[in-house]
Amino acid sequence: MARQKGIIKLKGTIGDITFYKTQDGHLAREKGGIDASRIASDPAFQRTRENGSEFGRAGKAGKLLRTAFRPLLLNSADSRMVSRLTQRMVKVIQADQVSERGLRNVIDGEAELLFGFEFNIRGKLGTSLFAPFVGTIDRVAGEIKVDLASFIPANMIAAPSGTTHFKIISGGAEVDFEAETFVVTTSETAILPWDGAATAVISQTNAVTANSTKPLFLALGLEFYQEINGQMYPLKNGAFNPLSIAMVDSGV
Repeated sequence: MARQKGIIKLKGTIGDITFYKTQDGHLAREKGGIDASRIASDPAFQRTRENGSEFGRAGKAGKLLRTAFRPLLLNSADSRMVSRLTQRMVKVIQADQVSERGLRNVIDGEAELLFGFEFNIRGKLGTSLFAPFVGTIDRVAGEIKVDLASFIPANMIAAPSGTTHFKIISGGAEVDFEAETFVVTTSETAILPWDGAATAVISQTNAVTANSTKPLFLALGLEFYQEINGQMYPLKNGAFNPLSIAMVDSGV
């Protein structure tokens, strides 16, 4: 691909050149490639079809997980999160040691590889929250919990410039990647001052189906606020709010 320069930026196709806009700027590329019908039937492209099938499966799985955590993601995601999550899902599927190539899936893969995934690369939980927390997944009771002992926010939260307040958010999700369904519950603290006064103990319990055999996930994050004239405003529209997958239990 080539990068467009000059005052006038083109979009569309002229001859064999396609002009388009991306997050990386205005680009151009030559038309070409192999006919789709040949890829779909030619034995020489068997591996291509297998890879495409698994990539599509990863995309659907990533979309399902994003939809489950949508209430938290509304204020905690970067512009490339979708592609990053799809790439991580591909790794989950490729870890399937049971199914044939092209048929590998999330259930037989390693959902634990999603542990630590950051939904917002501009604000990571590991570099924002330093207060120790304990996550618990109680599959029998159907409870996905997170507990934080009392801490001093100014010391234990690295907040972006302009922050005056924050809240801690969490979500527990039970995801059925085969049926493409989910159960999710989310929790949040009140908006708390980011200062030198110790917080109360924080305990959040997110309920899912008791005795579920499906993969269970705990997401944990922060939201930052700025107080202006007594009103609370999301800091920079949530651009630096971290949200991470803090625990995974792949199921039984």
